[in-house]
Amino acid sequence: MRRLTTLAGAVAAVLVLLLAGCTAGGTGGERGADGVVRLRFLSLAWQKESVDANRELVAEWNAAHPRVQVDYVQGSWDSVHDQLLTSFEGGEAPDLIHDASDDLADFAYGGYLADLRPLLSERLRADIPAHSWRTTTFGDGIHGVPFLQEPRMIMANRKILVEAGVRIPTPEKPWSWEEFRSVARDLTARMGRGRYAVAWPLKEPVSVSLNLGLSAGGRLFHREADGKVTLRFEDGDAVVPGTIRAMVDTDRTASRATLGSGGSDTLPGFFGGKYAMVPLGFSYRQQIVQQAPKGFDWMVLPPPAGAGGLAQGVSPQTLSIAEESPHKKEAAAFLDFLLQPQATVRLALGDWMLPTSTTALADPVLHTPRFGWATGAAVARQLRPAPAQSVRGYPEWKDKVATPAFQEYYSGAIGDEELRRRLVEDGNRVLARYQRD
Repeated sequence: MRRLTTLAGAVAAVLVLLLAGCTAGGTGGERGADGVVRLRFLSLAWQKESVDANRELVAEWNAAHPRVQVDYVQGSWDSVHDQLLTSFEGGEAPDLIHDASDDLADFAYGGYLADLRPLLSERLRADIPAHSWRTTTFGDGIHGVPFLQEPRMIMANRKILVEAGVRIPTPEKPWSWEEFRSVARDLTARMGRGRYAVAWPLKEPVSVSLNLGLSAGGRLFHREADGKVTLRFEDGDAVVPGTIRAMVDTDRTASRATLGSGGSDTLPGFFGGKYAMVPLGFSYRQQIVQQAPKGFDWMVLPPPAGAGGLAQGVSPQTLSIAEESPHKKEAAAFLDFLLQPQATVRLALGDWMLPTSTTALADPVLHTPRFGWATGAAVARQLRPAPAQSVRGYPEWKDKVATPAFQEYYSGAIGDEELRRRLVEDGNRVLARYQRD
């Protein structure tokens, strides 16, 4: 999901008040005495440019549609799941909901989100690739529009890499995972004591391990013929965790100190030359632009590729309509307006992310070399739904099984077999409870 939880935490309480306040008159989508429909739009945009873009688009809609007005409600990514669940159960949900696809399963299966299939325009349906729609398809219904996505890329200190003479990877000729490991050894040897080729910020290790694992052919989650999902740890699943573990434990080319860090925590060391490369989400470029010292020369590289090429899993940001909204048709019309290609480009630029819309992604402004936009746009073609996207029970597996298992594995506390046993044996017991007939 998104970063900057400190800011998110600061406004989390505000979200609760706003949700309650905006629904003080009852459920969303009310028609006033003047006959005007008023829709409540919960937005989780948090960066100034993104908030500005959302507010501007809402204002443009309101100016052009006096009979259907949209009220912008500022939300927060922090604890949004629990806050939305409370509003759904209290009959006070916003009409339009901004969230992430990996947070929708429980709401969709719980009947809180409208099936958008009869509501979406053909233009919007056709403009978003089928693999992106799969991230918001639960059962037979589509319960959200995936509109922004964020690959994990490598932010690199250009000076260190160029002076070392290593091959610079491109989306057309990326590093293999083995080559990445070899390059890291060369860089660390040149950088000197106390400096590392890579800082892996693995405070949340599960999504990194699973999503990048697709590049090596890893899946871990397998949907069987009866529709049930089982966990199997195969050769492809071991490549990314094994590479990270080896870089930290064997090669000493990745800093052990950053394993418990968030992405932002690694930036001071990156700026100071302590780390040559940091794998981060694409939107971290904004922080680098804002915080890097003057003259800091950096570039954006594609992640390593394996048997699956540059494929990696993502959980796009989504827009949904509450099932309880009495004005779903009007809400869908607003979504269609908000997600026109040019509007989507504005939202993508504001969030420093990439659109799912094929038309929007083709916009030249997203293909400039400046700040690595072109590299990210090239990688976007290989993005796929995160492996556990629609699996019921995934949040519990992630929190209770996978997170501690990966943390202990990367720290060296447990080995390959114990990691495999926990992820699969303990994990399948968790999933089984969610898949009983």
